[in-house]
Amino acid sequence: MKPRLQINRRNFIRVGAGITAAAPFILPSQVWSADTPPSGRTTMGFIGLGTQGRGLMNNFLGQKTKVLAVCDVDSTRRNDAKRRVDESAGNTTDCIAYNDFREILARKDIDAVCIATPDHWHAIPMLAALRAGKDVYCEKPLTHNIHEAAEVLKAVDANQRVLQTGSMQRSSREFRVACELVRNGVIGKVQTVECSFGDPGRPCDLQEEAAEPGLDWNFWCGPAPVRGYSSVLSPRGIHKGFPAWRDYMEYGSGGVGDWGAHHLDIAQWGLGMDDSGPVEVIPAADPQAKRGCKLVYANGVTVEHKDGYGVHFYGTDGEVRVNRGKFQLVLGGKIVAGFPAEGGAGGDTSLAAELNKAERGYLTGAKVKLYVSNQHIVDFLGCVKSRKKPITSEQVGARSAICCHLINQSYYHHAKFGWDPAKLEFTAGTGDKQWLTREYRAPWSV
Repeated sequence: MKPRLQINRRNFIRVGAGITAAAPFILPSQVWSADTPPSGRTTMGFIGLGTQGRGLMNNFLGQKTKVLAVCDVDSTRRNDAKRRVDESAGNTTDCIAYNDFREILARKDIDAVCIATPDHWHAIPMLAALRAGKDVYCEKPLTHNIHEAAEVLKAVDANQRVLQTGSMQRSSREFRVACELVRNGVIGKVQTVECSFGDPGRPCDLQEEAAEPGLDWNFWCGPAPVRGYSSVLSPRGIHKGFPAWRDYMEYGSGGVGDWGAHHLDIAQWGLGMDDSGPVEVIPAADPQAKRGCKLVYANGVTVEHKDGYGVHFYGTDGEVRVNRGKFQLVLGGKIVAGFPAEGGAGGDTSLAAELNKAERGYLTGAKVKLYVSNQHIVDFLGCVKSRKKPITSEQVGARSAICCHLINQSYYHHAKFGWDPAKLEFTAGTGDKQWLTREYRAPWSV
């Protein structure tokens, strides 16, 4: 076994206080950067071990990855994660539990990290990991604001790393088939897309609760404004479900950044906009409305935030509707392939059978074939070995997140503004540069 680096949390905190996330925390990337050997198991560290982080860690363990380290600011969660790893079959090296993610990044024996923290803590460890030569799997939305998305795009290229965003709908067949139908013109020229998801973020107004030992609350707040502890934001211990930090703009981006990150990602895929985005954002007519914002693309297509099917593509010749476990292709006003059947019953068919029907009938010999991934984590691990771009690379994840942030800013300010998807900046004197970023609490910054 390789000797552990002679480094401790106290040294990290002292050094980190004078360093921003825009520079390496530990050493320049060229010192650490090395391609993962084509043989052998990928070694990993996990940052953030709530419900989503635990699920991801279990999935990675099932793929024979070697988990060397776990990190969470809640002692109960990180110690439970260490126990799970140590008891897992085939994980012969003791896992070390940390409170500070920078201790994981200092380890030269770790190839990749998985980040499943609240959104306000995505970018800083992600950028530090990329600059420390680690490949990254990070949950969606990839970043908390547009400035962070731009920095991640640059950092992946500069450090030649592999990044997978946890927008795993792209690894589900119904979404891929839906987008192939759209991209191949089966429903004619696309005119509009409707995406169904929740409300924009709102300011946090939670009441302070008594703090309990075992949670580093100051570190949990991190770059966000410090406030009194709330169990709504971070339930103690091994909680079930998904905490409501995502509802508040200081830590998440509301339903727009939660489910919106999934469905807007599919809209971008179906429109062929993975390396681009909208050119204009139109607010809802009612300043108090929480639905109705529109993204406008250069070709005139609009993507509207509404309640509905999930993702609903409208073309001149038909429609495609898709959600998890649901799919419909509508031509001539009739559903020619769909599951479940009208009324919700499965009948004598299945999702797979209806997707087969759509592919046989309308995609045989299709010119556009989209990236096929049948398992999101397997896709990431394969790309760590091959050094190819995964299905939801930094371009995909960052630009889908930017769509979420543009929509939120339109709701927050009831503003119409132009957008340059190449330069990632507002156009024609619209918008405000302050909307692109946030005020970071020292010593953290991006």
